[in-house]
Amino acid sequence: MGREAHSNEGGGRREGESRHVPVMLQRCLDLLAPALEGPDAVVVDCTLGLGGHSEALLARFPDVRLVALDRDKEALRLSGERLAPYGERATLVHAVYDELPEVVHRLGIARVRGVLFDLGVSSMQLDEADRGFAYAQDAPLDMRMDQTAGVSAAEVLNTYPPGELVRILRAYGEEKQAKRIVSAIVREREKEPFSNSARLVELIRDALPQAAKRTGGNPAKRTFQALRIEVNGELSVLERAIPAAVKALDVGGRIAVLSYHSLEDRLVKQVFAAGAAITAPPGLPVVPERYQPRLKLLTRGAELPTEEEIAENRRAAPARLRGAQRIREDVE
Repeated sequence: MGREAHSNEGGGRREGESRHVPVMLQRCLDLLAPALEGPDAVVVDCTLGLGGHSEALLARFPDVRLVALDRDKEALRLSGERLAPYGERATLVHAVYDELPEVVHRLGIARVRGVLFDLGVSSMQLDEADRGFAYAQDAPLDMRMDQTAGVSAAEVLNTYPPGELVRILRAYGEEKQAKRIVSAIVREREKEPFSNSARLVELIRDALPQAAKRTGGNPAKRTFQALRIEVNGELSVLERAIPAAVKALDVGGRIAVLSYHSLEDRLVKQVFAAGAAITAPPGLPVVPERYQPRLKLLTRGAELPTEEEIAENRRAAPARLRGAQRIREDVE
């Protein structure tokens, strides 16, 4: 999971480092290009992160105005430095991406020509040891993308009822051993509350049967994903954000969404499929305008990164890209 490749993997982040390679960058730009090549186009990068996609959009489309959102203040600060050469063409906003309609309204923008979502955790968050996103290094169990709001992963582990923890691990982590892991968590938290990631990783390793440890990488991966999604309300935010982004698009405008796990991808697929469907009752000889599709799908299913890209950037491996174009207004 994660957005931009990091050239200093595992060794901490050097401030202002510029060698971040966004996932499926060229394909995202090509998907959005037909909507952004005219004058006065506004594009919204809903997941600014370290600014790789935003910088590429500003560089490739010299007339475009960028609005970029992120809930992480540190990401906004670093991206602000990176995008400073583009001056007033870039507007950076501290916001969660389901707030897109309010943000564009506040900026006096009626409709946008392009929207990009690059979901998941940014490399900066994974690589900063004190954020607690990564199971590979010991850190405080925080996992909040905006560290000024909400509950931490430690609070979730220490206070949620067992049944709720099982639901979260199953629904958000697709963890088959959820009951076994939660039993161990409940037993251990009574002795001492959880505060750091290493103890949780060790507990998961000990709780799982041998066969479960042999499949799919680090056995803690699914639990950490589930906790991160819960802490940041990622799926409920996404459920609101994708329809809101489609609504904000001008006719002819395009949206591209990069997902990193099946739950996100399924949600995006459902919204796009609903927008591209004829909603008329069956048997009408002529389909009235209000029942016609609002969207045209731009990708056949979900597009995957190339083998070459995965070789260069292992964090691209789970990425799934879907695109759609707004083809008509809503008709009441």
